[in-house]
Formats: sequence, C-alpha cells, structure tokens
Amino acid sequence: MTLKIYLSGEIHTDWRDQITEGAKGMDVRFTGPVTDHAASDDCGVAIMGAEPDKFWHDNKGANLNAIRTRHGIQNADIVVVRFGEQYKQWNAAFDAGYAAALGKSLIVMHGPEHQHPLKEIDAAALAVVQEPRQVVDILRYVLDGTLPG
Repeated sequence: MTLKIYLSGEIHTDWRDQITEGAKGMDVRFTGPVTDHAASDDCGVAIMGAEPDKFWHDNKGANLNAIRTRHGIQNADIVVVRFGEQYKQWNAAFDAGYAAALGKSLIVMHGPEHQHPLKEIDAAALAVVQEPRQVVDILRYVLDGTLPG
C-alpha cells in the first residue's frame, strides 16, 4: 500500500528533508507546498500580472498556491502539519483544519511552547509529535507494524 503524504507547515527548517530521508525504502510518496518563500509570495503576479495594491498581489499568490495545496491535501492519505518556533503559520493552521474537515489522517508536529495555542488543532489530530523522526516512526508502524528499535 503506497501512502500519499502531504507535508504542510513552516518552511524555514529542514524537517521535510529529515522525514523524506528517514522514510527511504518505505512505500510512501511525499508532496507539499512550494517552499521557496519568494516564489510562493510572488507566483500570482509573476504569472497573472502585476498588482499595485499589496492586498491583490497577496490574493493572487494565495489563490494560485491554493490550487496546489487543495489538490495535495485532497489526494493525501496522511497530512503532516509542522508548526515552527519562529513564525505564526496561519496557513498551516488552515491546512490542518482543511485536512480535518476532509477526514484526513492528521499528524501535527510542534514544540511544547505551542501546546496551549494549538490545543484545538491537536485535538483534531490522530498523532501529535515534536520531532521529524517520530513522524518516520509513525509511518513505519502504519506500513508494517514495526516499532522503533
């Protein structure tokens, strides 16, 4: 059984690389958002034309990114959402809610400092972890029933 996994959330650390590296050899396929911050912010105006008003500039980018995000989450078996320490990731919270509304298996990853502000999101998740290796361990267990050694 190939698991399709969408990796959502903060883009400033290498957590995605840690998970994909740790899952080598597993029957999984990863997708996620565009993680180049500048490209993600400016995709709408780069493709559909400049906007003098920052609201419409951001709106074009958000709408264009939503095509990829919606498709990825809708087609995923598991959605992993990482909340980082540095920035408030409103988009990650939205992705978690969207995945939960679709009935997707949701894994949330964040440090203890976010436990209280993310309690509702954590309550919607099937697993809440702090480290990428824990996500890898979950995937291994789901795929073949093996516990970490």
